[in-house]
Amino acid sequence: MTIRNVLSIAGSDPSGGAGIQADLKAFSARGTYGMAALTALTAQNTQGVTAIHALPPDFVRAEIETIFADISVDAVKIGMIANAEIAETVAATLKAHATGIPVVLDPVMVAKGGAPLLASDANQAIMKLLLPLATVITPNLPEAAALLGEPEAKTREAMAEQAKRLLQHGPRAVLIKGGHLESDDSPDVLAEADEVTWFEGPRTRTRNTHGTGCTLSSAIAAEIAKGQSVIEAVRVAKAYLAGAISAADELSVGSGHGPVHHFIALWEDGVTRR
Repeated sequence: MTIRNVLSIAGSDPSGGAGIQADLKAFSARGTYGMAALTALTAQNTQGVTAIHALPPDFVRAEIETIFADISVDAVKIGMIANAEIAETVAATLKAHATGIPVVLDPVMVAKGGAPLLASDANQAIMKLLLPLATVITPNLPEAAALLGEPEAKTREAMAEQAKRLLQHGPRAVLIKGGHLESDDSPDVLAEADEVTWFEGPRTRTRNTHGTGCTLSSAIAAEIAKGQSVIEAVRVAKAYLAGAISAADELSVGSGHGPVHHFIALWEDGVTRR
């Protein structure tokens, strides 16, 4: 069977827990070949972000165009966009080169430690230009609220309603993640056309959750690239992320919010662990 190729368009995290680095790990863990077009460089570790350098939009466009000129792309994941100009560039480039290719959009706005990762002028550009290109978008509760300009959902009913409203802006499906709910579980809601599906999951008590959003959206992109439906891709990706979070404390990376364990299944099989 041909191994599928998945392209991430996102920012870099030198500590390896989020961004492009997490995307490539998740792509590999889910059995696909990962590629990366960077939108921004960050200086960050498990304690926070200290600097951000957005790349020139023309360079971002060149990265994406060069990939499509040579390599068959089976799915695209979009993460950190940084600013409106890059959002416009990514949207225009994908319209020109990625017609019919599934797109998973993770509207990254704030780092785990609270640092903003999206300029204030980019919100509307994402709504108008990128949402209509998306097969599925994967905001958490604060991101969904920010996109809609509404208060953050505090209940399942409010989550479902916001997912339906985001659906009206053009994506084929909306997955709102419930990790920010104050509850003992971590439910996510998927809205597609007139159908709403809930994905239940236990809440693992750990501070090592850096990169969970990047990892989930990348796993969804990998599963869609392999031919799974959106609903099945979400189910598989959520189970994969739950395992990665449950094993996060096996890693010893930094003194803040550490990463999840992307390769726990592989290492448990004894392939690389010694």
